Amino acid sequence: MFTIREAKLADLNTLKTLEQCVIEAERPFNNSIKAVGAHYYDLVDLITQDRSVVMVGESEGKIVATGYIQIRASKPSLDHDEHGYLGFMFVDPEFRGQGINKIILNSLINWGNAKGISDFYLDVYAENASAISAYEKAGFSSSIIEMKLNTSD
Repeated sequence: MFTIREAKLADLNTLKTLEQCVIEAERPFNNSIKAVGAHYYDLVDLITQDRSVVMVGESEGKIVATGYIQIRASKPSLDHDEHGYLGFMFVDPEFRGQGINKIILNSLINWGNAKGISDFYLDVYAENASAISAYEKAGFSSSIIEMKLNTSD
């Protein structure tokens, strides 16, 4: 049986392990990610603040999927003052292809809607075709492409 719930501080060790899974999955797309000591998220803040929530998907009591939403201030040029930023989107490889990512996304978007948010953003590597496909299936479309240059080589 698969269930969705809000993460708790008691989940922190598992979430830190899954964060490393996300980093490992993204490392082929960005050679600037630290080989040791890389981390992306302030999980304690995301779990405990009222402007964010971390959702987890469980199968038989094991966390197999994650995602968060954080309400952020939007750029002054946009027609919305705040937006929901989505991240930490992860589904255990054993559970992929079952629509779990979309279930997590929908739960995060519903949470944002309940807080008055109707615009949502996320980042994905341009080379990550499977993730882009999953987000497009959920209704997202490409917006801005971030360009990178490293002159140290």
